[in-house]
Amino acid sequence: MAKGFSSDRMGIIRGSAAALALAAVVLAAGYVWLPLGPLGLNPEIGLGERIAFALKADILMFLWLAGCVGAVSRGRFYSPADIRGSAFGEPSPAIAVRAAVLQNSLEQTVLAFGAHLTPAALLRGTELVLIPLLVALFLVGRMAFAFGYAKRASSRAFGMALTGASIIASYGIMVGLIVAGR
Repeated sequence: MAKGFSSDRMGIIRGSAAALALAAVVLAAGYVWLPLGPLGLNPEIGLGERIAFALKADILMFLWLAGCVGAVSRGRFYSPADIRGSAFGEPSPAIAVRAAVLQNSLEQTVLAFGAHLTPAALLRGTELVLIPLLVALFLVGRMAFAFGYAKRASSRAFGMALTGASIIASYGIMVGLIVAGR
């Protein structure tokens, strides 16, 4: 263990490194091997069709977010301490994890939505396969984050880093393309 790092911090580093490696492998392999045909893509589609493609892919992210809202709502319904709503106090332990996952998922969804819509405007042809790959990484990351949240920080690190890696990768690619003049 590195000097001064707790086991949780080392777990966060390990989980984050694994997530970054997985994101790199998925994006690279998917870019090289994922065929356009089954995704309804062709090299000649216009801007409107590319935007529509990204919106269709992102519906899965919004379904995840809706599921998180539903989980908090169900938790509030069955928790006498929480039924009045968030304006009347902090969440009880019965829904605290659900509320935290919802809040974080909302934040990540907003960032990811922009990170998927911008590529739709800039990517061409086979490059568009990156969008569903980014959505898949987002969803796997969110699930891992949600399942690990209640355990400890190191247990949710992989999910958080995988979600973040897909967003950061997308923004990085887009900034690079804009600087390159696309």
